[in-house]
Amino acid sequence: MENSVTQDGIASLLSLDSSSVQPQIVVQVVDLKPVGNRYTQVFNANDGKMKIKAMLPATLTSEIVSGKIQNLGLIRLLHYTANDIPGKSGEKYLLVTKCEAVASALDSEIKSETKASTGIMLKPKQEFVAKSASQIINEQRGNAAPAARMAMTRRVHPLVSLNPYQGSWTIKVRVTNKGVLRTYKNARGEGCVFNVELTDEEGTQIQATMFNAAAKKFYDTFQKGKVYYISRGTLKLANKQFKTVQNDYEMTLNEYSEVEEAGSEEMFIPETKFNSVPIDELGTYVNQKELVDVIGVVQSVSPTMSIRRKSDNEMIPKRDIVLADETKKTVVVSLWNDLATDLGQELLDMADKYPVIAIKSLKVGDFQGVSLSTISKSYVVVNPDIPEAAKLKSWYDSEGKETSMSAIGSGMSPSANNGSRSMYSDRVCLSHFTTNPSLGEDKPVFFSTRAYISFIKPDQAMWYRACKSCNKKVTEAMDSGYWCEGCQKKDEECSLRYIMAVKVSDSTGEAWFSAFNDEAEKMIGCTADELNVLKSEEGEGNEFQTKLKEATWSSHLFRVSVSQQEYNSEKRQRITVRGVAPVDFAAETRLLLQDISKNKKTSQ
Repeated sequence: MENSVTQDGIASLLSLDSSSVQPQIVVQVVDLKPVGNRYTQVFNANDGKMKIKAMLPATLTSEIVSGKIQNLGLIRLLHYTANDIPGKSGEKYLLVTKCEAVASALDSEIKSETKASTGIMLKPKQEFVAKSASQIINEQRGNAAPAARMAMTRRVHPLVSLNPYQGSWTIKVRVTNKGVLRTYKNARGEGCVFNVELTDEEGTQIQATMFNAAAKKFYDTFQKGKVYYISRGTLKLANKQFKTVQNDYEMTLNEYSEVEEAGSEEMFIPETKFNSVPIDELGTYVNQKELVDVIGVVQSVSPTMSIRRKSDNEMIPKRDIVLADETKKTVVVSLWNDLATDLGQELLDMADKYPVIAIKSLKVGDFQGVSLSTISKSYVVVNPDIPEAAKLKSWYDSEGKETSMSAIGSGMSPSANNGSRSMYSDRVCLSHFTTNPSLGEDKPVFFSTRAYISFIKPDQAMWYRACKSCNKKVTEAMDSGYWCEGCQKKDEECSLRYIMAVKVSDSTGEAWFSAFNDEAEKMIGCTADELNVLKSEEGEGNEFQTKLKEATWSSHLFRVSVSQQEYNSEKRQRITVRGVAPVDFAAETRLLLQDISKNKKTSQ
C-alpha cells in the first residue's frame, strides 16, 4: 500500500475511549520550528485531513537534533495521550511519549487531494496502516490468553506521560521498593503513612504515598516484585527534600484508588535506567537525601572486612572499591552485606580486566571528602550493555589507564561535612547571600567565602550537653548523671559541644553563620568544655570575654551551605559553616591573579 499517512488516523485516535487499545498511526510532522539554536518540541500532527497540536517529550530532543525526526517528515505514534487544552472547550492536544521516524522530510505538506501521489512506501509495520483500530483490537484479543484479553480492555499509560492536569489514567507498574507503615502525630491529629516505589516497563519510576485509610487498605496489597494495574490516583510536584526516585512528580493514592494485581501472563521485568552523575559533580550531593547513580571503571577492590553496626552490635561485611570515569576523578564506593561478599568477590576475580559497573541508588557521604555507599535497594550491573559503558570502557582502554587521576575528595577540608570542595572553588562575597534571599530554596547550595568574624554574642546558648559516645544531646537523669536516648544508657558524665552563631563581615556586607562543634573549635581556639570553665570564673578580667574578643577580627576561609528553613510560617535563609581553614596567602594571591587574567581576557 502506498499511503504516506494513516487515513483518518487523527479522527480515530480522538474517538477512542479510555478502555480502547491505541492504534499505531503514521502522521506528518508540521510546523516543527527552530528557536535560536535549538528546536521546540511542539508541532502539528497532520494526517492529510486533520491536524492536531502535539508535543514530544524531552527525551526525543536528540532525535530532532540528529535529524531523524524532521519537519515535514513522517513518524509513527506508538504511545500517546489526547488531553484537553485548558480554557479551550473541546480542543485537545496530543502528548506523544513514544514514536519512531518513518520517512525524512517530504517536499511539501500532505493534503487529502495529494495524499495518494506522494508514493512513500511504509514497509515496517505496514499492517497498522491498512487495518482499522477495531480490527487490531479484535485480532490482539483473539490471539491472547484469557487473562491477557482482560488486560487489553485497559488503556495503559506510561509513567512518563502522566501529569497533574491529566484526567483518568491507568498504569501498569512493578513494585520495586516498599516502605514500612509508619505512624505520625501533628497538629491535626494522629495518622499513618507508607510509600512504594513503582517502575513501569520502560524503566520510569515514581513514588506513591498513601495516608491513613488508604495506607491500611493497600499496605498488605502491595508486595515487592509484583506487577499491578493502578488507577484513580493523583499527582503533584515532588518534594525534592524527600523524593527517592528520579521523577518531577509524586503520586498519592486514597481509599477510592483502584489497585489490581496483574496476572502471570502480564508480568514484566522493567528496563533499568541509569541517570549517572559524573564523579567530579558528586560534591553537591554529600549528605543529601537524594540518591545518585554512578557508572565507572573499577580500578581496585579491597578485601572483605567486618564492621560492627552501632544499632544492634551485629557484625556485617563491607568491601571498598575505587571507581574512575572520564572526569579523571576517582571515588570510593562501599559495598555492604551480600554485595560485599558475592559481587565484591566477582569484581576481585576480574579486577585485572578493569570492568565497568553501573550502580543505581547510592548514598553520598562525607568520608574522605566524598564517598559512596550502597543501601538495601542499590542495584549493580557489571559491564552493562549501554552506550555510556561502552564509551567509558573505550576511553579507559585507549588513554584512561595511563592518565593521572585524583580522588574527588582530595584538596577538600576533612571537616567539611557537606558539599565538600576546595576552599577556592565556588568563591563568592557575602553580598551574594544577602542579595539572593531565595538561595537554597530547592536544595542546599554550597559556596566558599573569605571573611572576618566580626561579632560573637556572649549571652547566646553556645553549646549543648552531649553523650561522650555518640555526641547526641543528653538530658539529666532522675537520680544523677545523664541519659542518652540514642545509646539508651545513663552516664555519670557528659561533654559540651558547640552550637553557636557568629557574625562575619567582608568588604561587601555582613551575615550570620551557624557553626557546629568542629568548626567552632577552630574559630574560638578551644573546646566548649574549656570555654565553659573560663565563663564560670569570676572577676573583672573575665577570660571568657577575652577569649571571644581574641576570636574576632580574624580572617578565615569558610565552606558554607545555604538552605531555607521555616520559622513561624516564614521562610528564612540559613547559612551553615561546613568547613573552616586559615587563609593561605600564596593560594589567595594565585586566585587573585587568575581573576585578573580572566577580566583582561573578557575586556579584550
